[in-house]
Amino acid sequence: MRIFDPHIHMTSRTTDDYAAMYEAGVRALVEPSFWLGQPRTSPASFCDYFDSLLGWEPYRAAQHGIAHHCTLALNPKEAGDERCVPVLDELPRYLVKDGVVAVGEIGYDSMTPAEDTALAAQLQLAADHGLPALVHTPHRDKAAGLARTLDVLRESELPPERVVLDHLNETTVARAADSGCWMGFSIYPDTKMDEHRMVRLLRLHGTDRVLVNSAADWGRSDPLKTRAVADAMRADGFTEDDVETVLWHNPVAFYGQSGRLQLETGPPPPSTHEGNSILRGGD
Repeated sequence: MRIFDPHIHMTSRTTDDYAAMYEAGVRALVEPSFWLGQPRTSPASFCDYFDSLLGWEPYRAAQHGIAHHCTLALNPKEAGDERCVPVLDELPRYLVKDGVVAVGEIGYDSMTPAEDTALAAQLQLAADHGLPALVHTPHRDKAAGLARTLDVLRESELPPERVVLDHLNETTVARAADSGCWMGFSIYPDTKMDEHRMVRLLRLHGTDRVLVNSAADWGRSDPLKTRAVADAMRADGFTEDDVETVLWHNPVAFYGQSGRLQLETGPPPPSTHEGNSILRGGD
């Protein structure tokens, strides 16, 4: 089977994770830019990070036969930090690059006025560049956060079919479905959703416009949760076509709106990237 993980933070994962993902069926992924745990202190640190998502991580992924894409943005967690906000002026030169398939993660963390401004500005950047948007719904006050997100979306130039509302759960899925946006679900070992809750939601709401991701950051997470959802769907009686719709065709359809998906990894990658290798030590 083929799996496309539409939201996974591989910067925080090891080479062994890439190998395990390939073995589980992962052949493509999207890595959204996100908060790194320690606050950044300048726009330059964002630019170095963006460069790694466009260079080093695709190189690492290609070593294991996985096609790597990214989304770029000022994330909600840092949208209120005046040291970071000037990165909005740098984003346009990155959003034209191959491999960038959406603007994201954008959205809300604490639902502040600064987050309102950053979300609206980046939705406009997505519209201006013909890109979809990956929108992070907050981990706290999820219903209120989704309502506020939809208010801003309605005022933007980006149509709902070019937006995925991520980190949804049972309390927010119905309103997200009614909005016409795509629906994203992050599957985690302890928090957010798990594979069994996901299967129940698929039974209730169907497979249309649904993206399932592992997110897999530097906290307790599992880069094989997309495969766990596939296995749980099979165990619950979903067909192979249903599984492939959720785990492959849906993310291809959503991010394909960018016109930049490259799902074939091509010939073996070079042994180094800008003179650097993933190898350590001698032969």
